[in-house]
Amino acid sequence: MTPATPPPPAADQPAGPRRGRGRPARGSAADGPGARDRILSAARNEFAERGYDKASIRGIAKAAEVDPALVHHYFGTKEQVFGAAIELILAPAMGAPEAVLGGGREGAGERFARYFFATWENPVSRLPLLAVMRSALTNEAAAAVLRGLIERRLLMRMARDLDVPDPKFRAQLAAAQIIGVAMLRYVIKMEPVASATVDEIVAMVGPTLQRYLTEK
Repeated sequence: MTPATPPPPAADQPAGPRRGRGRPARGSAADGPGARDRILSAARNEFAERGYDKASIRGIAKAAEVDPALVHHYFGTKEQVFGAAIELILAPAMGAPEAVLGGGREGAGERFARYFFATWENPVSRLPLLAVMRSALTNEAAAAVLRGLIERRLLMRMARDLDVPDPKFRAQLAAAQIIGVAMLRYVIKMEPVASATVDEIVAMVGPTLQRYLTEK
């Protein structure tokens, strides 16, 4: 005798867990107040400590104590998470256009150098800045994100307020000068640049930046 077929589950019987990139069920502990901020903070730390290549969505989610789907929900792809994280990392440097050009033409080069190196000399901001720079040197996706952010949030704003021919080109040259010094000082640690005082560096670099930013 053929055994009876078991009845189907009741309509109100809960389904098994489902995984995917969608948002976790509303009301879950991971989707509570502050989840987005925890994810962004965790992403900042993960990219700072591990770099772009070794950081992962799963690692960020674990550090933020959320489901990986929630990271995708708020920020999208790993590249987009990186973009949000480095915007947070570079936030101290984003006030440079106003700080540098708001004081007028005289001394703009020196102000730019001092503002930039004050950010780098701060131990709190130096580690994540180093991680971002190293990631951009070794990964094209990271370089593209950093390039877009610097272009949009820093150089375009600076070029807009420069009263010189080819302002965008001048702003890029000024950035290249100062980033090159940062590479030698903080990444490669080449002497004597690595051990020079900030005052010594500003005295040498400031006039060149002044020429880029103000001389017609």
